Amino acid sequence: MVYSGFTIDFNNLPQTLPIFPLGGVLLLPNGRLPLNIFEPRYLAMTDDALATDRLIGIIQPANSEAQGNQNSVFKTGCAGRITAFSETEDKRYLITLSGLVRFDVGEEISTSRGYRRVVPDWSPYKTDYFDEKNFEFNKERLLMALKRYFEKKAIDADWETINKMDNARLVTTLAMICPFDPTEQQALLMAKNIEERAETIISLLEISTHETNEVGDARH
Repeated sequence: MVYSGFTIDFNNLPQTLPIFPLGGVLLLPNGRLPLNIFEPRYLAMTDDALATDRLIGIIQPANSEAQGNQNSVFKTGCAGRITAFSETEDKRYLITLSGLVRFDVGEEISTSRGYRRVVPDWSPYKTDYFDEKNFEFNKERLLMALKRYFEKKAIDADWETINKMDNARLVTTLAMICPFDPTEQQALLMAKNIEERAETIISLLEISTHETNEVGDARH
């Protein structure tokens, strides 16, 4: 089942939000995140979201080993709306979240369904509602750094698809799929705008490959 045409005014965003703590997972505004839901508490969360505004907050645990447990999380996450879902015969949900807007965690409130819920502060991130323009940046530098990074990580890339992406989609997609560590992912999430996110991802790619080269040089 696929939904289309769903919008919600920024001023009408909900006062509470279910959160899904996932280590090593990044959702950004205008990004797409497929999820396989099977734990009972997150099946309940999905049911409740589908019955209301279809919004779920993706946020990283502050401790990467604290996946989904009642431990601290980073201050900032990103809310996504369920834009597609299906049910499997073995009682799982396969959903797609479309990144909508970032939020800061206010207070956490008690729930009765097992999943966590917070009072979000949306106010710092109203600009997430503006369409990302097809901005200009040093795409050649990004692709060069990306090629070295993928070689280092032994990642096979679909370069034809990558080269066809517009600049905003390319930066958002790479920020979400590259296996950066949680602190680096938070830096990408916290970038002020798409231009700053592009510069951040280029810097992270170049730093990673530069460190590898330095180690290789030292060994020789």
